Amino acid sequence: MQNPIIAPSVLAADFTNLAAAAKEIEDSGAEWVHLDVMDGNFVPNLSFGPKMVADLRPCSSKIFDVHLMISNPEIFIPVFAQSGADYITVHAEAAVHLDRIIKSISGLEKKAGVSIVPSTPVSAITEILPVVDLVLVMTVNPGYGGQSLIPSCLEKVKNLVQIRKERNLSFIISVDGGINSSTASLARQAGADVLVAGEAFFGSVNKKAMVAELKGPGF
Repeated sequence: MQNPIIAPSVLAADFTNLAAAAKEIEDSGAEWVHLDVMDGNFVPNLSFGPKMVADLRPCSSKIFDVHLMISNPEIFIPVFAQSGADYITVHAEAAVHLDRIIKSISGLEKKAGVSIVPSTPVSAITEILPVVDLVLVMTVNPGYGGQSLIPSCLEKVKNLVQIRKERNLSFIISVDGGINSSTASLARQAGADVLVAGEAFFGSVNKKAMVAELKGPGF
C-alpha cells in the first residue's frame, strides 16, 4: 500500500490570510490544495468563488483540486478552469448530463472528477468511471467542516478499488470528510489514493508532522 496524496482543504484555513495558508501547505509536504466551492443551494453553506482560486494560484505550486459543491456546475466550469484549477470535480447528484460535463472538463485540458455524497451508491456512477480521472467519496454529508467520518462510506472506496482493477481503469480515489490522525489509517486500508484534510491539518501545530501521520508508516 503506497502512501496517499494529502490534500489540505483551505475551507478550514483563516480566510484573512490565505497566502499564509498556501505557504503552510507548500512547506508541509502535502501535494495538493483542496478548494471546496459551496453555493448555499446544493449544500447549506457558502464558501468562495473563482476569484479566490485565481488570487491564490500564484501563491502555490501545488496541484489545485477544485471541488464544486454547486448546482448547475456546467455553467461555472470554464471560469474555474481559467482560475487555475488542475482538477475539477462535480457532484453526480448535481448533474443530469454528467457524461457531457465530465468531457467538457477534459476538453479544457483539466483533470475531471466526480463526487458522491454518503447517500449515493457507487452504482450511480459506474457508467462514467471510464472517462473520469478522479472519484471523490464524501465520508460526511457535505456543507460543513469538522464533521466525523461515516465509516460505512469507506466500503465505497473498497468497491471502487475492486471495479478499477476488474475493468483496468485508471481513476484515482479521494476521500473527503472527517480525515484526521485517528481515521486516516481506515481510509488508507480501504484503498484511498488521496486524503482531504481540513481541520486536522490547519488545527495542528506541526503541519509537516501531521502530513507524515496522515500518510502513514514508511513515509
